[in-house]
Amino acid sequence: MQPITCLRCRREIETAHKSVAVYMFAQTVGVKPRQKSGAQRICFCPQCAVSLAMGMPPDGALNLAAWNMIRDLVSAEPSLNQAAWESLRGVIGLLGDGETSASSSRARWRRAV
Repeated sequence: MQPITCLRCRREIETAHKSVAVYMFAQTVGVKPRQKSGAQRICFCPQCAVSLAMGMPPDGALNLAAWNMIRDLVSAEPSLNQAAWESLRGVIGLLGDGETSASSSRARWRRAV
């Protein structure tokens, strides 16, 4: 099986992990014989999906259509936002407590002055 990566940040998304997938295909209408392209799957990690949905609309009709679909998903159910926050908490846990590092930075600055 091919690894899944987020289109925006290029992080690998494990098969069982939460993500947003946008499927695209093209099909002729009113033309015989009808033709249909293969489907393409575009994936976003929860953080990028929420970030995209809360940002400014992109340029281009296809980008705008996908952006509107992602916004609908993000606004319809809080689980995607929760997944993004859980992941961010994990990153913050790796970085340490922001208050502790801020107070130690102030202490170092006072000693330097």
